[in-house]
Formats: sequence, structure tokens, C-alpha cells
Amino acid sequence: MNRRELVNAIAAHTGQNNKDVDAILNGFTDVVTAVAAKGEPVVLSGFAKFVRRDSPARMGRNPATGEAIKTKASKKARITPLKGFKDAVMSPSAAPKLASGVWPPAPKTAAKKAPAKKKAPVRKTVAKKKAPAKKAPARRR
Repeated sequence: MNRRELVNAIAAHTGQNNKDVDAILNGFTDVVTAVAAKGEPVVLSGFAKFVRRDSPARMGRNPATGEAIKTKASKKARITPLKGFKDAVMSPSAAPKLASGVWPPAPKTAAKKAPAKKKAPVRKTVAKKKAPAKKAPARRR
């Protein structure tokens, strides 16, 4: 499912129009990203936890030579699925029920098709005679 399909599915499920759902989804991603970038965790109960994880500088070992090396401090994004989400994914009977036609989307019957493109005219070429194929010498085993 890509972003457009997600927006369409949410709009169909909630009865909102696609433009409003897209604006809300943009706002959600902006707020979660900004808050997590500041180091604060964002928790959606039963769904997921978004957090920035800071790892300090430390001493490590080169596995090939055994030489001690220093690794830099780093920051990583971590998204952890929470119990409600995991339970719904592991047993689909626990997942929320969607209205019919939300996902997979119902096929549109009166969809307009794009006009067919004209094909380029086919040019006839004169076939050239090919030289006879040379036989490869027999291999010795």
C-alpha cells in the first residue's frame, strides 16, 4: 500500500474527503518527526512508539585483526510496534474490521481509459544474406 492508497482507504473508512485526510496525514508525519527529532518519544497506545535512540561512543574490536577501535556516537530512529498492533498482525481475527470496499479497493466500473497512442509506421527493411556459420572445432576431452 502506498501513500495514495492509504489516503483513499482512510477516506473511504472514515467518510472524509481525500484532501482533508492527506492534510491530516501530512500533519501527523510532520509532528511525529519534529517531536522525535528533539528526543521525545511519541507513543500511540496499542499501535507504535517512535523514538530517537542515542548510542554513545565506545571501544570495539576489528573482527579481522582483533585491534581495538573507537566507534563514534550515533543517533538512530526506532519505531517499535506495540502489543495491540502485534496481536492484530499475528491473529487477523483480532484486527479491526474495515467497511466493504475500503481494502482492497473496489474496482471502478466506469473508469475512463486514456486514449490509445498511435503506433509508429513500420518500415520494411531488406533482409541481408548472412554468411554461413562456421563450425567450431571439436573439443578434446
